[in-house]
Amino acid sequence: MRDTGPNSNAPIKSVGYIGLGIMGAPMAANLLKAGYDLIVWNRTASRCKPLADRGASVAGSAAAVAEAGPDVICINVTDTPDVEHVLFGDQGIVSGAKEGLLVIDHSTISPGATQDFARRLEASGVTLLDAPVSGGDVGAKQGTLSVMVGGPEEAFARCRSLFEAVGKNITHMGPVGMGQVCKACNQIAVSCNLLATCEALALAKQSGLDLSRMIEVVSGGAGGSWQLANLGPKIARGDHDPGFMVDLVLKDLAIVSDTAREHKLPLAGTALAESYFRSVAANGGGKLGTQAMARVLQMLGDFTFAK
Repeated sequence: MRDTGPNSNAPIKSVGYIGLGIMGAPMAANLLKAGYDLIVWNRTASRCKPLADRGASVAGSAAAVAEAGPDVICINVTDTPDVEHVLFGDQGIVSGAKEGLLVIDHSTISPGATQDFARRLEASGVTLLDAPVSGGDVGAKQGTLSVMVGGPEEAFARCRSLFEAVGKNITHMGPVGMGQVCKACNQIAVSCNLLATCEALALAKQSGLDLSRMIEVVSGGAGGSWQLANLGPKIARGDHDPGFMVDLVLKDLAIVSDTAREHKLPLAGTALAESYFRSVAANGGGKLGTQAMARVLQMLGDFTFAK
């Protein structure tokens, strides 16, 4: 058997990719563009076609992806139970995995569950790296994501070129699970910054200040943020199309809340932001982009951002 384990120096040539949603599809496309042999599977099979048209192979299940013998399998699905099913469920990766396989989980899930999955995979000779990403659909398309990686350093080093195909800021965060902890921290900052963006835009709108000029000026100073620069203009024109959905950020914030509870840590600002997202979802906006948080302020203030 060829040595494909985490201690191997063999370059990665073949990659399996499971989960071709808003983030997964463009990330997989960037791996194909970088020259990796790609085999894909998605629960909704039609999402595989654009990649198949560009040369990717299509498998019939997660197990079939593993049976094809890729050096690495990347997972990009919605929630902790989805990752567990892809790994260990009927026709999951483990049932087809060869010893020495590397699995990279780009999903955003529970840090504790990630550590449990890593232990269970190790018993089958499979190494797990948790590598959640940040940067939205734009970063996924442009290959400029931030990638926060937990797991063995030697496995991280071996996968470095693969990460460079999808991201720009790539950091090893420590042992397995620490990538997910970092992503939880990221979601705290994202949510609280978005709340600040919405409130700043609301004050500007109600005061008669030009929203575009405010966004430009504040983005260039100490109050600038990714949310203000990228989502501010969408809020100003009433564009709530999803780059990242409200339902998904609520899932992430539930992970944040559970993790904070384990440490008896109060996160009052995050709880407030979460309550705004819950209000949007309760009013039918769960599939909208996170910038739809602005709808809450519109309802409270009885105004609209867009003319």
